[in-house]
Amino acid sequence: MSKRDYYEVLGVSKNASKDEIKKAYRKLSKKYHPDINKEPGADEKFKEIKEAYEVLSDDQKRAQYDQFGHTDPNQGFGGFGGADFGGFGGFEDIFSAFFGGGTRRRNPNAPRQGADLQYTMTLDFEEAVFGKETNIEIPREETCDICNGSGAKRGTKPEVCKHCHGTGQLSTEQNTPFGKIVNRRVCHYCSGTGKEIKEKCSTCGGSGKVKIRRKISVKIPAGIDDGQQIRVAGEGEPGINGGPPGDLYIVAHVRPHEFFKRDGDDIYCEMPITFVQAALGDEIEVPTLHGKVKQKIPAGTQTGTRFRLRGKGVPNVRGYGIGDQYVNVRIITPTKLTERQKQLLKEFAEISGQVPQGEHEKNFFSKVKRAFKGD
Repeated sequence: MSKRDYYEVLGVSKNASKDEIKKAYRKLSKKYHPDINKEPGADEKFKEIKEAYEVLSDDQKRAQYDQFGHTDPNQGFGGFGGADFGGFGGFEDIFSAFFGGGTRRRNPNAPRQGADLQYTMTLDFEEAVFGKETNIEIPREETCDICNGSGAKRGTKPEVCKHCHGTGQLSTEQNTPFGKIVNRRVCHYCSGTGKEIKEKCSTCGGSGKVKIRRKISVKIPAGIDDGQQIRVAGEGEPGINGGPPGDLYIVAHVRPHEFFKRDGDDIYCEMPITFVQAALGDEIEVPTLHGKVKQKIPAGTQTGTRFRLRGKGVPNVRGYGIGDQYVNVRIITPTKLTERQKQLLKEFAEISGQVPQGEHEKNFFSKVKRAFKGD
């Protein structure tokens, strides 16, 4: 498939300034970032936007694109129809492409996006359910205020590297029977930046960056679950050479609750009741995350019966309503009975025809024995 026009991809005119291109890129990259946009095709759209920005934000690449479009004169053979081999100057250029990394070089001064950062935040169960606003401190690099990111001592400025002449790469040539083989590597004099700093900034040591602890305010949305993350745009590492900053990703770690259990947007809990309440019915008080509520227990309720409390669960983190709370009842058997209580229970058993196993000839163990004899 043919590539779309880079200006069309970013939605800017061919006369757009660098600031307009950068603004368009930041807007579109936030919209189609794979961590935010889960729609089909968003990932490919994001790659297309990033590719367009990398070309149009670089003066040299942009000028070449304006002249040749997507047809790069330094790429592809174009069919060996002429002596220039479809854009290559000769055999030495062909060998350079295969053995020396090609004729295209990355501009060391091109804008590049800063690195993303990750921060793990521990939340109480209720904080995750209802959300919160808080301040956090994150360690990160920022542009040195003393040298404004140049790395050079105040009053001086970096110079073009005399070894690589600002390209950030050193080339060595080797003659062979087939032509020249050109090998390119990162310039170790300037570390690939294309610049030399004669007098380094004493604050940042020539890096142009300083380590700080930055305090930022973040809003944790109601309904966030354990392991989910929040993206805070532009709070990552600063961009390089005027590139956009990275993003900060806050990963939620939610402490478990001693009474409530969560499954998605629903809450589950277990309520103990006596066998008298289960048999005769009753009305009990049930704690929820939204306050206490009354729940009617019908007569004859069995252990494991589940009741649903609508709208007493967790707000959906994307705003799609609120979950429910489910209450499982568990009948508690008394362990200490008075003689009067025992007598009443025996009378109840006789009336209902439920003779205790220990007092009936057809007890459990005799049934088991007969089952084995039947084999």
